[in-house]
Amino acid sequence: MENLHDKRKVYEKSQLIESEIKENPIEQFRDWFLDASSNPTVSEANAMAISTVEDDGCPRIRMVLLKEYTYEGFIFYTNYESRKGKAIDKTHKACLHFFWPGLERQIIIKADVEKIAANLSDGYFHSRPKGSQLGAVVSPQSKVIPNREFLEVKLKELEAQFVNSEVPRPENWGGYIAKPYEIEFWQGRPNRLHDRIIYTLKDVDWEISRLAP
Repeated sequence: MENLHDKRKVYEKSQLIESEIKENPIEQFRDWFLDASSNPTVSEANAMAISTVEDDGCPRIRMVLLKEYTYEGFIFYTNYESRKGKAIDKTHKACLHFFWPGLERQIIIKADVEKIAANLSDGYFHSRPKGSQLGAVVSPQSKVIPNREFLEVKLKELEAQFVNSEVPRPENWGGYIAKPYEIEFWQGRPNRLHDRIIYTLKDVDWEISRLAP
């Protein structure tokens, strides 16, 4: 077995101090997201891990793509009947995580989650490439399937069916908005004394605190 004890990195690219941060965490997220989007070391700044809790009490984490963020929250799309969709429908909560190692930064977001309006899901669905639309129809996400050919055969059938027509959005596919009530910004610092600034929603205002690393 490989010994990982000596695999260490010195974090020294930036700092996160109270006098320089935004009062609203969404504005702070925007600044960091723009930094990540323009950084050549980050291939997909909008890639985020989303964690939900399943029936056995164990969290389950997977990567999805953030498609929009507003002052209200963070929007992503998925199959409502997938494992994450079913978990969200039961708990109405999720934890989002962004990690940008090239910037030595991560963001952890605890949120209440709800479906967005159907017309908004329609609009995004029809903005996607047709292949992605068909893929959403073809895949019974998270369900057991016999083999890869099962998907490829269904895809060919649908390609022929909708060759000259619009693909309707499946009712079991659409968007969620994660409305944050806690957002932590983590900036790597030397000697493992990292900066951790946490925003906690108190009624309609955000309370800002520093956490020990």
